[in-house]
Amino acid sequence: MQYRTFGRTGWQVSDIGYGMWGLAGWTGSEREEVDQALNRSVELGCNFFDTAWGYGEGLSERILGDLLKRYSDKRLYVATKIPPKNRKWPSKPEFSLDDVFPAEYIVEYTEKSLKNLGVETIDLQQFHVWEDGWADRDEWKEAITKLTKEGKVQAWGLSVNRWEPDNCLNTLRTNLIDGVQVIYNIFDQAPEDNLFPLCRELNIGVIARVPFDEGTLTGTLTKETTFPADDWRSTYFVPENLNASVDHAEALKSLIPADMTMPEMALRFILSNPDVATTIPGMRKLRNVEANMAASDAKGLSPELIQQLKGHRWDRTPTEWSQ
Repeated sequence: MQYRTFGRTGWQVSDIGYGMWGLAGWTGSEREEVDQALNRSVELGCNFFDTAWGYGEGLSERILGDLLKRYSDKRLYVATKIPPKNRKWPSKPEFSLDDVFPAEYIVEYTEKSLKNLGVETIDLQQFHVWEDGWADRDEWKEAITKLTKEGKVQAWGLSVNRWEPDNCLNTLRTNLIDGVQVIYNIFDQAPEDNLFPLCRELNIGVIARVPFDEGTLTGTLTKETTFPADDWRSTYFVPENLNASVDHAEALKSLIPADMTMPEMALRFILSNPDVATTIPGMRKLRNVEANMAASDAKGLSPELIQQLKGHRWDRTPTEWSQ
């Protein structure tokens, strides 16, 4: 496992982290299997775990809390998120900060997360949605400053709405944000335009989420793929999105090196960018943990392949199904 510095925090985090959304809200998650996968990730050197209260109303946080107890001798970094008070993902420009993240609510949900995780301090507490129009509001700034002074949070982050990587730039300039979590993968390259250069300038840690484009970049989806009604993906992969996603994935297959799978190529594309501190694939099975962790061996893709993959950038704008 290779490690990178997470911005100005100085933390040395595994460049392959663990995204814990898949442990709640997606079908196929059995607790025993999940615990085995988490244990294996720690054994393989993973030390960065990203969860949220919104993943099963605290369930994912509690699962992580149990992992922390099992490996109390290891330094594992915990990143979680405050859900929007109005429970709407993503936020919209017309939403008021007072309805999404009022000050007392920020404190309340940080306390809930501390309890679920069984810790006295959260390494990285993130806002689960964000609007850059809130950058100048004092309420959130005072709340996070208070929680930091009390030692309940070490660093603060933003989880940027899907396909809106610039919807945080003014907030980052407040110098109160230490980390930003953004969708970045072979298709979603827009963060390279403005967000990554600013993070470099301000020394802000970057978490690349959705490395496989919700599954498209595993190469396993077809135009006939369906998901159970209670699986989040059933509302995301509507025909309009599924058909286009499969077409874009198919167009990549001829570029996959002979000794690689598409998921490995997808991870190595991300790791080839030094602006990224860690990427957080969702993993529920041992075989996926082992395959994904193996991508962390300091071998990026060749410059020639990266240039070819740059041509597969797919700029999209939020729509009703993109969530």
